[in-house]
Amino acid sequence: MLRYASVIIDISHENVDRMFQYRIPEHLLPQIRVGSLVLVPFGAGKRPRKAWVVDITDKAEYDESKLKEIDSLVEKGVTADENLIRLAWWMKERYGSTMNQALKTVLPVKRQVRARRTNLWEELAGEEFLAGQVCLSEEQRRIVDSFCVDYESADRRPYLIHGVTGSGKTEVYMEMIDYVLRQGRQAIVLIPEIALTWQTVRRFYARFGEEICVMHSRLSAGERYEQFARARRGETSIMIGARSALFTPFSRLGLIVMDEEHEGAYKSETSPRYHAREVALELARMHGAMVVMGSATPSLEAYSQAKAGIFRLFKLERRAGGGQLARTEVIDLRRELAEGNKSIFSRRLQELITGCLLRGEQAMLFMNRRGYANFVSCRGCGEAIRCPHCDVSLTLHDSGRLICHYCGYTRPMPKICPSCGSSYLAGFGIGTQQIERLAGKMFPDARILRMDSDTTRRKGGHEAILSSFAAGKADILIGTQMIVKGHDFPGVTLVGILAADVSLYAPDYRSAEHTFELLVQASGRAGRGKRPGTALIQTYAPRHYSIRTAAAQDYEEFYRQESAYRRLMHYPPFSHMMALLVSGEDEELTAHMIGEIAAAVERRFGDRVTMIGPVPAPVYKIKDIYRKILYLKQENYDILIRIQKYVQDRWDETEDCRKLAIQYDFS
Repeated sequence: MLRYASVIIDISHENVDRMFQYRIPEHLLPQIRVGSLVLVPFGAGKRPRKAWVVDITDKAEYDESKLKEIDSLVEKGVTADENLIRLAWWMKERYGSTMNQALKTVLPVKRQVRARRTNLWEELAGEEFLAGQVCLSEEQRRIVDSFCVDYESADRRPYLIHGVTGSGKTEVYMEMIDYVLRQGRQAIVLIPEIALTWQTVRRFYARFGEEICVMHSRLSAGERYEQFARARRGETSIMIGARSALFTPFSRLGLIVMDEEHEGAYKSETSPRYHAREVALELARMHGAMVVMGSATPSLEAYSQAKAGIFRLFKLERRAGGGQLARTEVIDLRRELAEGNKSIFSRRLQELITGCLLRGEQAMLFMNRRGYANFVSCRGCGEAIRCPHCDVSLTLHDSGRLICHYCGYTRPMPKICPSCGSSYLAGFGIGTQQIERLAGKMFPDARILRMDSDTTRRKGGHEAILSSFAAGKADILIGTQMIVKGHDFPGVTLVGILAADVSLYAPDYRSAEHTFELLVQASGRAGRGKRPGTALIQTYAPRHYSIRTAAAQDYEEFYRQESAYRRLMHYPPFSHMMALLVSGEDEELTAHMIGEIAAAVERRFGDRVTMIGPVPAPVYKIKDIYRKILYLKQENYDILIRIQKYVQDRWDETEDCRKLAIQYDFS
């Protein structure tokens, strides 16, 4: 009997983003299955093209005599599971990418592994762990018992655990995983940035040992492939990692845990621009698995689903072990300035740090901005020194160099203004490097560590700083949001948030939500040991609801006010939005084409969609590429998908569009 394969050609272009059918030669019948990588004749070229097999059938969809044969199976090619192919297709349809882009996202790349490194388990094998059963609180036990009952009865409704910082969500996850493993199934644990959550990973190793594989930043592409291959061979039952861990080829997947569900790192920045939460829910549906999400500050998207009864909502309102949440104080920096204090350290913060050091306790100072100064400006003409390739000002570092944090351009600090020749140049604003210098002068006997993307560039940089601080080798840890992500340092009794407003006025409708999340997560680092903790929030906007509710640890009040704003403005999660970005080297052509798109959408869908723009992107130029953006809002997601396909069809037919790029981002 003749057999036919439907394939996707390995070319990331919309014109060939469809299935093509080929005959399977008899000698390849035993080897080819869904997910195989093959070589096929395609187009006018003589060289065969790689293609993914996405379906096999005994029915020809075209005239059989006109169908070409598959040339061969790619040696050492990746064989994908049927579920991953289906997932790639779902991602293509939902996020407006090509099928090839989706396939390359979900399938591991086969690379040669030159030197087999020790895996993380071998690195940690010599360390001491508190292994064995975790003693659960009544709150924790109630959630685990409910999970077991629902799992047994095949109720796969997703769980959202809203637990205050330090409430023991990790222990709950581990009990759930243990139950699922005993059912003969497998688990994926998603952590937003694994390099920053090494403590959590170690706790999983203490409980499950060599049943775990970890996808971490130290792995090469080949080693990442080997980790996936281990999962495919059934040599591991638990995969821990960032969002790409979702694509582990488990055949008996039973549970997906998504820790710190609110984190922005779960959203992909490249096409397809998927969100791990949505993909996890679809993957779980395919496998008949459960999804369990947890956060002290759930995203509005997840919490609204819980409010609607789509997710089951559970709360952990007390810290594990009986500890108390940190006492929070808010300092109005306007009053500090009016009373003559021009320092970034309020008088109250100076007092608290002094007391902390005298008692032999540790402090963390959070400033969500790296560098020495935010920008350098001329006091003569008022011009800031900007990157020649990007539409941003350069950041001054204590090396005396100006750096662009978008393209990496660097130059020495000039002695005179490039615009007017004035010698009156000065840095404005403040970053983590300058905080470190000022803290060193104010507290000369304190041992200080700084953690930001500059100090953690080298391999193992994150672990070295965090383990040193955990071991008590420093008194003060200064850093960006890296230092507030899930760490547990019992010696920390003080967290100082130096400028709570930094994220509040970002050009993003989520800015208030991000501010609330950062403040609550940062405050949660204090008082996790036996001694009580204090969190001090310094701000110029003490009456803003995101700051007031964060200081009170009142998520429900924040959700009430933020959701009212989102409903009024038709923002997600109460409406859907698509951002359409056009970019190119030719500024005039870029502006013209996105204007043409906006006009075409207005003519075709004007009464069914709300449009904002076109406008310059928040960063208009990056690496000499101009970027303009069009926002479209609609309550019906399917209408946005129809608009995306309509735009893409017109785009493919336009000659000038070959000089430009277009991206779609759904939220």
